[in-house]
Amino acid sequence: MNIFRILGDVSHLLAIIILLLKIMKSKSCAGISGKSQILFALVFTTRYLDLFTNFISVYNTVMKVIFLICAYVTVYMIYVKFRKTFDSENDSFRLEFLLVPVTGLSFLENHSFTPLEILWTFSIYLESVAILPQLFMISKTGEAETITTHYLFFLGLYRALYIANWVWRYHTENFYDQIAVVSGVVQTIFYCDFFYLYVTKVLKGKKLSLPMPV
Repeated sequence: MNIFRILGDVSHLLAIIILLLKIMKSKSCAGISGKSQILFALVFTTRYLDLFTNFISVYNTVMKVIFLICAYVTVYMIYVKFRKTFDSENDSFRLEFLLVPVTGLSFLENHSFTPLEILWTFSIYLESVAILPQLFMISKTGEAETITTHYLFFLGLYRALYIANWVWRYHTENFYDQIAVVSGVVQTIFYCDFFYLYVTKVLKGKKLSLPMPV
């Protein structure tokens, strides 16, 4: 395991912790897309089914369990505990626009046509677009809380670090997973505009705001 993989996992975990702390401290899930969180919970569930079939390491197992627990706790807080603060009106992205093509693609492009492999492939494709409901919600409201932008930044940083991890593995192990790499690049592209706004506004103490859609 290389430094990019470890830093990527830390960044990913930090993003989730920031989001959970934001919800628990403010007792509100305002500005957070519940639909994105449902997609991430689905991503972890379909990807980590190998917890029951394949032991890689204690670190790997612990991280998978943590991500699964955090994902479902987040969904619970949004839709149950603090549901009165959930902005369902602006969290209006149509999930079928993502789930239908991702499901079809996972059957067409995979490493082997087996249930676990198809579900793993589904999770990789879905993760690359799971943040879209959140970005759509921000574009619809025109702004985002600082804590939410920190969450998005570390989530995007996690993907960028995983690209570095794949480059490192290619040069040191001659290992290359086309499905994971292409999906990771696509997901990172979605964050490019946000990264620019984060650096030019949020890090300078300004509130992130976007042009309201016409």
